[in-house]
Amino acid sequence: MMKNISFSFLFLFLGIHVNAQHTHVQNDTTKRLEEVAITAIAKRKIETEMKMAVSVDEFLASSDHISFIKRGAYAWEPLLNNMSTERSTITIDGMHVFGACTDKMDPVTSYVESNNLSTIDITSGQGGNMHGATVAGSIDLKRKSTPFGLDKKWNGAYQTGFESNNKQFFNLGNLSYSGDKFVADGSISFRKAGNYYDGNNDEVNHSQYNKFNTAVGLAYKTSPLSSIRVDAIYDKAKDVGFPALPMDLWLSRAFITSASYKQLFEDGLLRAWDTKIYFNAIEHYMDDTKRPENLVHMDMPGWSTTYGLVSRANLRNGDCSSEIQLNVYNNLSIAEMTMYPQDRSKKTMFAYSWPWVTTRFAGISMNNSWDISAMSRLNFGGSLGWNYNHSKYVEFNWIFHPGTPQEKDRILPGLHASYQLHVNQFDFSIGTGYGHRAPSVSEGYGYYIYNSFDRYDYIGNPDLKNEVSYEANASAGFKSKKMGIEAKVNYFYIQNYIVGRILSLGSPMNYQSVGVKGYTSLNHARLFNTTLHANYDILQHLHWNGTLMYARATDDKDGNLPFIRPLSYQTSLYYMHRQFGIRASVNGDLTQEHYSPEYGEDLTPAYMVFNMSADYTFSFRNYKAVLQIGAENLFNEYYSTYADWGNIPRMGRNVFTSLKFNF
Repeated sequence: MMKNISFSFLFLFLGIHVNAQHTHVQNDTTKRLEEVAITAIAKRKIETEMKMAVSVDEFLASSDHISFIKRGAYAWEPLLNNMSTERSTITIDGMHVFGACTDKMDPVTSYVESNNLSTIDITSGQGGNMHGATVAGSIDLKRKSTPFGLDKKWNGAYQTGFESNNKQFFNLGNLSYSGDKFVADGSISFRKAGNYYDGNNDEVNHSQYNKFNTAVGLAYKTSPLSSIRVDAIYDKAKDVGFPALPMDLWLSRAFITSASYKQLFEDGLLRAWDTKIYFNAIEHYMDDTKRPENLVHMDMPGWSTTYGLVSRANLRNGDCSSEIQLNVYNNLSIAEMTMYPQDRSKKTMFAYSWPWVTTRFAGISMNNSWDISAMSRLNFGGSLGWNYNHSKYVEFNWIFHPGTPQEKDRILPGLHASYQLHVNQFDFSIGTGYGHRAPSVSEGYGYYIYNSFDRYDYIGNPDLKNEVSYEANASAGFKSKKMGIEAKVNYFYIQNYIVGRILSLGSPMNYQSVGVKGYTSLNHARLFNTTLHANYDILQHLHWNGTLMYARATDDKDGNLPFIRPLSYQTSLYYMHRQFGIRASVNGDLTQEHYSPEYGEDLTPAYMVFNMSADYTFSFRNYKAVLQIGAENLFNEYYSTYADWGNIPRMGRNVFTSLKFNF
């Protein structure tokens, strides 16, 4: 099998073979290393047009490609191209991290903070297979990495603020040191919030949260063209409420660490080589003892441990460039379920909802770019992965799938290509993709995982087939000095689309359940996404932005799939003059008409929300500072969206303030 993988990759590589040529050797190699490091990190701030102090979730929500399932005010589940997290690859600096909660209370995005990230790379569809097999695409959360400098220099920032609706206080701090040989980055953050209030001024119980996050990164230059770096993140969340779920979070902890080596090359085909080993451990403890309505209580702890390797090489010759990446990881996922009455000592049932499932993955990916001319570019590449699963307590799977093997091997290929054309002020692109993904741990091995949205217990199926995605995408845009407009569209035809269907055997284990569903595969599903974005400079200091988004998804019988965005819109005005700026925006959804009762959905009414903020930049004792004040949901609209679990209402009027110092 591994021989076939190697042969397939060699065939792919031969397709982009180029002859190495000697390039000009730059005299100042120290500067060269610094420039490459700066290029590798994006300059964009982790903030939105409306709000300076955002969470990672709020920042991601500003992307055209991402929407969220919300089960409360904390740890939203990102949907890339209107697909659940099972169909996307979410990494931190290329490292695979897996949540430890069967109820998705802890997506990967909940284990970082906005002040320890430099940027977030979002890649749609098969273009995102550099980090492993995917259908929807990839989200890579890139940590801050200060470049080396010729002069010793300290930099830092401190940000504090308050939000009125849920009485949230937050403090975010950063400190970095840059020298010729040594670099250090550090960050720390605290967030504490109470219950929020909806647009009817009613308190939404169990919506509080308390979060602490800290990170450190140390780099040392081993030669003018090489360096080593170690990074670590520690994240802790306590007393987190989830109003849409029957239980809350007592404690969640994550330790994420890595060590990497980077080597640059002055000439030749190989330009850079970066290898990283990593380890992360996550523990998650759900708690329902604060829910007196629960007649039977459950303890549901979970653990996820992952170690792996990422090795990336960048190649360049003339008009051709390539990136090759090796991904290898081993993950162990464990989740327990213990039921007991009010007296904890009288345990009535114990089971593994994740029965010690080991997942091993090894894959190699390649992206290639060929500048055909000054106006056109061809991008193409692919990936080939091996996925292995092992269930330690396979007897839980045998109850519903007698005789199913304890181990499962899968081969996951992927291909993609796109063509870009720039003509005067117009840009066009067209692309296609093909890829496989393996079932997730819950889809393959989950045992009585309660879904409070449709009120069914879910059972995994180790014998599910790979999902197979066929993708097409296109875009067209126009840009002038005063305006710009761009339209994007993509279409996915997914064979063996995995969903839950009612089982005729088995009885529910949770007393709140109405039945049991098993994961199964539809013949196919179809997903369509489109976005129209425009901007216009009305005056020198007055700017307008507007976006329209629409999605449609159906199964093989033309039934609606759940959590699909209806026609959505957002528009904003931004005025900035000297040190003063003011923003106003409107966003909303039309009525969700294409809902899916089969999956627990109902009709969601249309809504419209107004927001406003103002900021002032000033100097204070040689420090640059920004003060911002604003209001979200200015007119206290009561609403719930298509993606709010169980129709929980969104937050009502929220006045926020923030003060940030840079030094």
